[in-house]
Amino acid sequence: MFQDPVCGMQVEEDSSHRTSWEGAAYLFCSAGCLSKFEADPRRYLGASPAADPPTADPGALYLCPMHPEVQQRGPGTCPKCGMALEPARADAEEDTSELDDMTRRLLVSAPLAAVVMLLAMSDLLPGQGLRAWLPPERRVWLELLLASPAVLWGGWPFFVRAAQSLRSRNLNMFTLVGIGVGVAYAYSVVATLAPQLFPAAFRHGGAVAVYFEAAAVITALVLVGQVLELRARRRTGDAIRSLLGLAPKTARRVGSDRGEEDVPLAAVIPGDLLRVRPGEKIPVDGRVVEGRGSVDESMVTGEPIPVSRSEGDPVIGGTLNATGSFVMRADQVGADTLLSRIVEMVARAQRSRAPLQATADRVAAVFVPAVLGASLLTFVVWALVGPPPSLSYALVNAISVLIIACPCALGLATPMSIMVATGRGARLGVLFRDAEAIEALRDVDTLVVDKTGTLTQGRPSLSSLSSEPDFDEATLLRLSASLELGSEHPLAHALEVGARERGVELVGIERFESIAGHGVVGRVEDREVAVGNRALMERLGVETAAMEARAEPLRERGETVMFVAVEGRAAGLVGVVDPLKEDTAEALAKLRADGVRVVMATGDSPTTAAAVAASLGIEDVEAGVLPERKAELVRELQEQGRVVAMAGDGVNDAPALAQAQVGIAMGTGTDVAMESAGLTLLRGDLGGIARARELSRATVRNIRQNLAFAFLYNSLGVPVAAGLFYPWFGWLLSPMLAAAAMSLSSFSVIANALRLR
Repeated sequence: MFQDPVCGMQVEEDSSHRTSWEGAAYLFCSAGCLSKFEADPRRYLGASPAADPPTADPGALYLCPMHPEVQQRGPGTCPKCGMALEPARADAEEDTSELDDMTRRLLVSAPLAAVVMLLAMSDLLPGQGLRAWLPPERRVWLELLLASPAVLWGGWPFFVRAAQSLRSRNLNMFTLVGIGVGVAYAYSVVATLAPQLFPAAFRHGGAVAVYFEAAAVITALVLVGQVLELRARRRTGDAIRSLLGLAPKTARRVGSDRGEEDVPLAAVIPGDLLRVRPGEKIPVDGRVVEGRGSVDESMVTGEPIPVSRSEGDPVIGGTLNATGSFVMRADQVGADTLLSRIVEMVARAQRSRAPLQATADRVAAVFVPAVLGASLLTFVVWALVGPPPSLSYALVNAISVLIIACPCALGLATPMSIMVATGRGARLGVLFRDAEAIEALRDVDTLVVDKTGTLTQGRPSLSSLSSEPDFDEATLLRLSASLELGSEHPLAHALEVGARERGVELVGIERFESIAGHGVVGRVEDREVAVGNRALMERLGVETAAMEARAEPLRERGETVMFVAVEGRAAGLVGVVDPLKEDTAEALAKLRADGVRVVMATGDSPTTAAAVAASLGIEDVEAGVLPERKAELVRELQEQGRVVAMAGDGVNDAPALAQAQVGIAMGTGTDVAMESAGLTLLRGDLGGIARARELSRATVRNIRQNLAFAFLYNSLGVPVAAGLFYPWFGWLLSPMLAAAAMSLSSFSVIANALRLR
């Protein structure tokens, strides 16, 4: 059986339906979330033990990120909103063909549009040089020659999407773009080839005015918006590709004859025995059946301290075996592994529909038909009751309505503010991924924070020493730190650094031995020394009752305690702590003062988590949580009606970062966290959240002003262009003035956006 690449549910075969071209059975998701797709197991994670790794498939299922119910075979555009479709499968290869195509069209259309605009404005330039060399009757042919490739080739995708929107009756912004640009260009072509069709009142200097510059410039500006949008959407896929990159490409399989061979990861099936050597990533989820190792599970737990794994212990695919060698049995492979589930959680959250999009759809659903209706009504009224030649007046005024209402300024309103705001944010040490994150951050009322690397520095350091009466602290530190020189454990590194900072000279060791999950033993200065936890002390027969009494207060302060024994007797204990970032307390205080509720969610122990929370004034704490629980916590808060931001720095935080309305990643953390987040704090300081919220408020205010400017020009310009005031004042708005008004609205939007700097 196979699994649905979107929801992970079982996929069932329907043998009653067959494709006519290859005879493959159709498969259907048992949850009903996908349409039928062909039974090619190589296209799905974990589908076949002998399958090739998944690759980009032009016949794969694609869906619209804004309308997930829209699905089709292969790439294309959404008939509802006109957006490019994306692969439904989370592990699909990156497809940049749409971005590459739009970029090529922009690079050609923009220079041509600039030249056409310059030619159209030549009458306004001082001097007679250009006008004498290129009189209007010759200039119009040059404009036609330059504008044609910019409009017909550069804007071809918009015409196609406009036609799709009309056929499907899902009017969108491409409807106006296609009709507005098409009518402006077609009108200008007719005016150039057959000017005698137009009344003398519309002749300027003996020639009919043309509007090639409006058509070309609108095309170039819409292409700019498309390139910006596609680049932002491309970044959302980087998070999934980074997650998939955590899994190794091969596994070392142990045969029944104990022979070993490297095989592709896709060839691993449940029950296989796999060898994991030091420094290798664990290929799939399973359990250790032989040997032991020290495994870095920070990608799951967020904690930097490796954990011991021996016979019977579970291991997680994608985590790193730091030391030791073991044989494991594969239990979950392909889509069943924890890493694959995390990938799907991120993908599902990223594909979820944003509330802002629903609002935009409602606005577009009213705006586009209203403009089309106003243009059609203008033509009909002027054709019926207008002065002669009524049809010419009807055509010109209808074109004026379309041109002045063309959503150029509406298209620029958000991108311009976002571009300026993101530049300003970078100087403030905050990086926004998209407009949705900027808009949502100002409304955040709950902040969920990870502990390690977010509230703390993520680097354990020596914090305390407590020696028994027969030992002084310098001797205790010298013996324990010298012994730890033989260990690769982060806590060992903290002891080594702490000793050197205190001027303690470290000495050589003999017969070093690491006991996984317990600690280390060896000979230092001709004495048997052991450093580790209580289990190690019990194993060596060392009495720890007195040290335990002193250790508990240290644990309550958030420290990790290690016992030290010399020659079989208790010598003292050392405490290691991951210190808080210097500005954490102040930053959280500012956020609480701004009405933000702070919740800490960490994989650390309850005692340590409670100690850290108490020192920062955090009342809501969830300890010992895994990635799924962090995402569930965010979802639970959202279901309570809260607008949630999640701050974290590790791979384990990626699902929660994607689930939250605003994911906030530390710039000092992992690439996956940053790619999953809508906001990255370059300096890794929570104080950046307050700066980002202030910028968010200013940006949203600026966007609303820009939208007001755009709608204001449409509201004032459309009635004039339609000739509503002609009976009383004789006012008419030619397409040339309509284009000027449209340009003025765009200029107002750009100038207002630049104020954010």
